[in-house]
Amino acid sequence: MGYIIENKNLDLLIDKLREDYLVYAPMRYKGQGEFSDTDSIRYGEIKKASDLELEAKSEHTFKEILMPISETLFYYTEDEVKVAEAHNTKEALVFVRSCDLHSLSRLDNIYLNNGFGDFYYKRLRDKLKFVLIGCEKSYDNCFCVDMETNKSDKYAFSIDIRDGKAYFDVQEEALLKYFESVESQKADVSPLYVTENQTRVKLPSPENIDVNFINDHELWREYDKRCIGCGRCNFSCPTCTCYTMQDIFYQDNGKAGERRRVWASCMVDGYTDVAGGGAYRKRNGDRMRFKVLHKVYDYKKRFKDNNMCTGCGRCDDVCPEYISFSNSINKLYDATKGGRDD
Repeated sequence: MGYIIENKNLDLLIDKLREDYLVYAPMRYKGQGEFSDTDSIRYGEIKKASDLELEAKSEHTFKEILMPISETLFYYTEDEVKVAEAHNTKEALVFVRSCDLHSLSRLDNIYLNNGFGDFYYKRLRDKLKFVLIGCEKSYDNCFCVDMETNKSDKYAFSIDIRDGKAYFDVQEEALLKYFESVESQKADVSPLYVTENQTRVKLPSPENIDVNFINDHELWREYDKRCIGCGRCNFSCPTCTCYTMQDIFYQDNGKAGERRRVWASCMVDGYTDVAGGGAYRKRNGDRMRFKVLHKVYDYKKRFKDNNMCTGCGRCDDVCPEYISFSNSINKLYDATKGGRDD
């Protein structure tokens, strides 16, 4: 069911939704960007329609809502273990673009369809509904069209803002009452989506990737010096899921504490360290190889699904060394001498 609502009535709609849901969306944080005169666009809980930042591209993804940066899993003493409560107990609506909506299926595969279901992920996942933000234009470094993530129909409702009005396509019947409760006009509505990106990639076909050959290929060696191992690409990526475990012992009782799951990065020093002083991937180029192959080879081979990368381009946006992940994919394509060429 489609609805058109004047922008002036959006606050009333948000108020109605917030009676039953937490509402998370990209927000503009003034003066909190990388430099003193820049803003940061990242996810937060909105209180009113003006909090929504639907024009600019967010630098960070929604995954922090599903996978907190630092999440306590359980508390322990000498005698017992107690599972930590979820940080969100209320259902939530999360505003995302099509590429991020596609990334949700990747996270679901990793956490729910990978031999067993992750309890902590599932209890948050079950409380989320997703709102599709239509994309009228492509942003810098996006390559969603080639990754086939530029449009999606798996949303509770969609939203597009244009000409002083908000256009909604509501697919979940339970949400219709909120749109009926405010002044609105019924209409046929379809979410906008990008049909062309300036950034293009050529995906190597899995059958053309000889892992024994590609592991030692010279294309990775340029990243030994260029990459500084900061991990920003991983933390901004909507499908990266690496984490480490931390046991926190309380000072007043060294036999009690808590275990936390904390975001980690395959690109940083120490991630592959093992007992005895060994490390699987010491060179930054080897870490880059692992990341690229994981995004466009390993995941697809394991889950018989689409590629893990969804083409949002955030890794290119945030890299301080201007390393382009899309270029890395194209270099891999050239190295394998074949693939899908759209």
